[in-house]
Amino acid sequence: MTCARRWTVAVLLAALAPTVVAGQSVVPQAQRRDTATKIEVYGFAQADAIYDFKVNNPDWFDVNRPSRLKAFDREFGDDHHTWFSVRQTRFGVKATVPTPKGPDVKVVFDFDMFGVGVDAGQTTIRLRHAYGQWGKLGAGQLESPFMDLDVFPNIVEYWGPNGMLFFRNVQVFWQPINRADGTRATIALERPGASGDLGRFSERVELQNLIARFPAPDISAEYRSGHHWGYIEAAAMVRWIRWDDVLPDTFDLAGGVTGWGVSLSSNYKATKKDVLRLQVIGGAGVENYFNDAPVDVGPRLNLGNPRRPLVGEALGDFGMSAYLDHTWNKWFSTAIGYARVDIDNSNLQSAEAFKNGQYSSVNLLYYPAPNILLGGEFQWGSRENFDDFSTNDFRLQFAFKYSFSQTFGGR
Repeated sequence: MTCARRWTVAVLLAALAPTVVAGQSVVPQAQRRDTATKIEVYGFAQADAIYDFKVNNPDWFDVNRPSRLKAFDREFGDDHHTWFSVRQTRFGVKATVPTPKGPDVKVVFDFDMFGVGVDAGQTTIRLRHAYGQWGKLGAGQLESPFMDLDVFPNIVEYWGPNGMLFFRNVQVFWQPINRADGTRATIALERPGASGDLGRFSERVELQNLIARFPAPDISAEYRSGHHWGYIEAAAMVRWIRWDDVLPDTFDLAGGVTGWGVSLSSNYKATKKDVLRLQVIGGAGVENYFNDAPVDVGPRLNLGNPRRPLVGEALGDFGMSAYLDHTWNKWFSTAIGYARVDIDNSNLQSAEAFKNGQYSSVNLLYYPAPNILLGGEFQWGSRENFDDFSTNDFRLQFAFKYSFSQTFGGR
């Protein structure tokens, strides 16, 4: 064998050596499947300082919710309030667990300190996410497919634009399409629930003996088409709301409605520094899926039937949100936009019933370091009632946010 041939054989053996050991094929490290569980701990501490030029419900002191503005003069006292809050502070854990065959198991659990419901106004633990996903199938509490989280703008106010959909719900979902370009399709069976307005006759004992019933889960679906310029998404919802009359008298006030809704949303990358976040919604009886809207069902006169003189009506709803996120440079950004909600009131709702609300804000945010955000935001909200009473609110909010994230395990 010549010297040149010996060198050629040596080079070939050296090239093959990493993939052949003791007669077995060895996959290069970069191509090996990661079989170790990976856990990410994340969150942030945030403090907000707020000056409210007007007044809103003190249980919702640190958010701008038009539905929580006063429904009549001096309902919440006089104007001018100063508030401080740490309720946006968040803590969470994500885990990726490999399986012997098939896709990884992904688990998310996190909470913030923003009390709602019976804890409204309190600084207390509030569950945000608690769900798992294995391939196309998932279950737990997370964002409804009917909503589009990506239309939420880069703002510091916690609740956000009232005219967008925003509802985390307990659900079982199937995601047959989920591509790298952002295209996806999801179908879900969600926990049912709704709220009603007894209107002008709320004190009548006949109405106090109505019991809500939900015979089937809410059904939601979405399809998103991803593109280099962003995406466009269509979503829909259908639900069944019933109520039973358990009072044995001459009236039969039992009934039910079918709620439905459709949504069209998009993120459009107008330039390298500008993203438009857009959503429009229409439907009836799906108010509790809105970010800020009133009850799903209202009372309506039914004078042609003496045994059932009033019935429930799924209240028509319309919502829209349009925001521009602009990045000035690596240190500064601005979000500016407008949103609104309009409700078709039923004829027996009270004079103070919510009819429409508007929301707008503009901010300037500063990022002095990757894990720090400081900024100020001016917010406006307005409310109009069924009886045409209206009110406005103006707020200034300053935020101080410090984030963290650490990953353990994995390769």
